[in-house]
Amino acid sequence: MVSRSYSDLLELPSGEPSSFGRLSRRIPRVVTVSGIVPDLDSPSSSDAEDDDTGSSSSGPRDRTIIVANQLPIRAHRGATGRGWTFSWDEDSLLLQLKDTIGGLGGGMEFIYVGCLRDEIPLSEQEEVSQILLESFKCVPTFLPPDLLSRFYLGFCKQHLWPLFHYMLPISAELGGRFDRSLWQAYVSANKVFADKILEVISPDEDFVWVHDYHLMILPTFLRKRFNRVKLGFFLHSPFPSSEIYKTLPVREEILRSLLNSDLIGFHTFDYARHFLSCCSRMLGLTYESKRGYIGLEYYGRTVSIKILPVGIHMDQLKSVLSLPETEMKVMDLIRQFLDRGRTMLLGVDDMDIFKGISLKLLAFEQLLLQHPECRGKVVLVQIANPARGKGKDVKEVQAESEAMVKRINEAFGCPGYEPVIMIHEPLHFYERVAYYVVAECCLVTAVRDGMNLIPYEYIASRQGNERLDRALGLSHSTPKKSMLVVSEFIGCSPSLSGAIRVNPWNIDAVADAMDFALAMPEPEKQLRHEKHYRYVSTHDVGYWANSFLQDLERTCRDHMRRRCWGIGFGLGFRVVALDSNFRKLSLEHIVSAYRRTETRAILLDYDGTLMPQASIDKSPSQQSVEILNSLCSDKNNVVFLVSARSRSSLGDWFSLCDNLGMAAEHGYFVKLRRDAEWETCVPAADSSWKPIAEPVMRLYTETTDGSTIEEKETAMVWSYEDADPDFGSCQAKELLDHLDSVLANEPVSVKSGRNNVEVKPQGVSKGLVARRLLSTMKDKGLLPDFVLCIGDDRSDEDMFEVITSAVDGALLSASAEVFACTVCKKPSKAKYYLDDTAEIVRLLQGLASVSQQGSWQ
Repeated sequence: MVSRSYSDLLELPSGEPSSFGRLSRRIPRVVTVSGIVPDLDSPSSSDAEDDDTGSSSSGPRDRTIIVANQLPIRAHRGATGRGWTFSWDEDSLLLQLKDTIGGLGGGMEFIYVGCLRDEIPLSEQEEVSQILLESFKCVPTFLPPDLLSRFYLGFCKQHLWPLFHYMLPISAELGGRFDRSLWQAYVSANKVFADKILEVISPDEDFVWVHDYHLMILPTFLRKRFNRVKLGFFLHSPFPSSEIYKTLPVREEILRSLLNSDLIGFHTFDYARHFLSCCSRMLGLTYESKRGYIGLEYYGRTVSIKILPVGIHMDQLKSVLSLPETEMKVMDLIRQFLDRGRTMLLGVDDMDIFKGISLKLLAFEQLLLQHPECRGKVVLVQIANPARGKGKDVKEVQAESEAMVKRINEAFGCPGYEPVIMIHEPLHFYERVAYYVVAECCLVTAVRDGMNLIPYEYIASRQGNERLDRALGLSHSTPKKSMLVVSEFIGCSPSLSGAIRVNPWNIDAVADAMDFALAMPEPEKQLRHEKHYRYVSTHDVGYWANSFLQDLERTCRDHMRRRCWGIGFGLGFRVVALDSNFRKLSLEHIVSAYRRTETRAILLDYDGTLMPQASIDKSPSQQSVEILNSLCSDKNNVVFLVSARSRSSLGDWFSLCDNLGMAAEHGYFVKLRRDAEWETCVPAADSSWKPIAEPVMRLYTETTDGSTIEEKETAMVWSYEDADPDFGSCQAKELLDHLDSVLANEPVSVKSGRNNVEVKPQGVSKGLVARRLLSTMKDKGLLPDFVLCIGDDRSDEDMFEVITSAVDGALLSASAEVFACTVCKKPSKAKYYLDDTAEIVRLLQGLASVSQQGSWQ
């Protein structure tokens, strides 16, 4: 079914055998053309090395493959202990996503890939797979029990989940040390998920949407197999700050795998900001916002960042509010609390270490201590859902919470009044909704949580309906009210501007917030509820899913128009995606053109082109000087070094190159030969602006550790190459604005470059040098039939633009061969690229060898 050669591509150093042999052969693959089943062994099935821009052979169709750790399915063993029956899990976000999506996805088909909660015996897996695919369009992923335990309970719950919630494994008791075998299990499990997706995917048509931290390696497996796969990823947990995340030994592997997605989604800007900071600090990537969309350039691909919190299923909640069972439960709670003159505060949390249940209980205890009038009148109902994980931590939290409840009830309780009611048994959703309806205030004091939809559910439930209004003794026209006390460390907090936000660690502040919520005037509660309900009702799960899929479609729109190929091994694999006209400069091609041409112009940048940016010693190597000398000694060549360096530095470094032309300070100073005098390309510069700019730069240098000032004859440069990248970039933007303001009336331009901000005379650019060189050659009767221009940064783009446009002008021979070449694969006006300075040196060495051979003949 799948070729062994493909299996080898996906083999990673995981210590696990390939899982392709375990694939079910009864699950049908997607048919892209009627009657033809695609074969993975055929070249057409993979675009791994496809440079064409062809399209799918079948018409467009909307289908999304939803991939998550668990399917939205409940499995039930037959009454006789044999066979299985299945039903949808109505509480699953993945199912709600399908039910509520409209607009773009109105006719969209969904296929689910994931695990079942129950262990299915090996002998029944094939039959179960067939049933789920045919009846539910679900593709189950079966992980061997040992692998499942090491993957989910091991790496996910012992390493990723604590770390993403800011819990460092400082000791063996706190999450445990990093275990390489658990990481290998995580990689192997992600491979099994990839295998299952391959059974149903039609790569040219389908969208793939991967969910949450369990599957962060999956994008690499899919991108490796299908370079143009349309792939989105959404993280439902927090993403920690770079200071926390960088402690993870496999930090780069996970970042690079996530970057193999086309669109990465987060609930809040903080989570996205932390991810972008990690990409900057650990991978050296920068991001920019264009027309409201945040994007990272990654090997020619734009990886988009989506920031949007998930919502609730409003229609489902409204239907639950209308159930007779809900009304009956509400009546019971009214009799239990409201009819006795008691006000209910409500907490609904999983019993785990990050939900802050004990902090909430301490704050409530403080409320009763400070406000004796609340005793006998205010009740805290804490619904403690079963923890999703297992371990000593969960038992400790439960024991601590129960001890606190017992202490509070003994201290402040009386016959017929318990201040705290802890509910441990699982509740039906309608029962939970009934508690929402009756509660005066909802308390969410988690110390860290990815999103937490409890406040949204509470707000929607408090809106109620006519039947519940009658049960509560309200008229239909009575404005609704609700109050929220929420932790500032949960994902939904930014979207609830009317909530009372608290630091859950500050017990006194939480107690004061409870009192403030109880004492708030009714009109204020109504206004806050109205504001919250407007947001929650319009930003439901359907809005979230539609928005994400629309952005995914937008991000993937130009996939087929770009040339793609994969590079790297294992989890370092990534795809290079470039414009179809942007190609790597072939040594054979340029040498061939060099041999057959007679009038050549060669323009070379220095830093980042002949000299690596990271090099500490910036002076040229002996090899570089010899290569330039060889090129200059060829009578058919005019060689020009165009640099931002000062003329004194260039003069000293290249004093042995007789015929080398040089342009210093971006082309302000120019000389055609070593023994010629320096000339200026523009009228003499006025330096009266320097006393204005220098104090400003000095200020930013003092406040930005690692930054420096370089003063040239006509320019000044503030560099933050050795500063903290985030802080340096922030300071550079501020400095740019500051200098633009104070130098607005001066004849200078302020530009940001790679890790620097430069002030230089107006009208000076490397493009001016290129145009002057070609004009000078024309005046001497020389029309170049070969032009080579190599540079690495933004300032070199001006040269590329000049020599490219000169083809259509009168400055070049009609048959001229023009090679504009940038360093590294990135958006550029150049048509060609080379990977690094080493390749550039080899290229120039090859040309120099041709010149030397010509001189010997």
